[in-house]
Amino acid sequence: QVQLVESGGALVQTGGSLRLSCAASGRTFGDYTMGWIRQAPGKKREFVASIKWIGSVTYYEDSVKGRFTISRDNAKNTLYLQMNSLKPEDTAVYYCAAKKYGHYVVKTDDFASWGQGTQVTVSS
Repeated sequence: QVQLVESGGALVQTGGSLRLSCAASGRTFGDYTMGWIRQAPGKKREFVASIKWIGSVTYYEDSVKGRFTISRDNAKNTLYLQMNSLKPEDTAVYYCAAKKYGHYVVKTDDFASWGQGTQVTVSS
């Protein structure tokens, strides 16, 4: 099972940018569909984006399309989330998640492994 550690969360002003990283352990990172999930205070976990293990096909939640970009570097066992034009409603704990050989992974329950999360706060 892959181990995941997120980093890059911070306090940023509205309209700012952040890049989150997720370092994965193991030698089979390339076999995993990877994703980002977020949870705002008092709300359920919400799917943000995913990138497929083969072909790097990407999926995004509607509210982040055009602002966030998910990417991966299999040589470095690292997943990224570039977040631009941040809004206060993006404030949440962001989790990295993984699903081995995941096909169409667009729901929180689709993921099998999770990191501990990193806090993103967007001030208005």
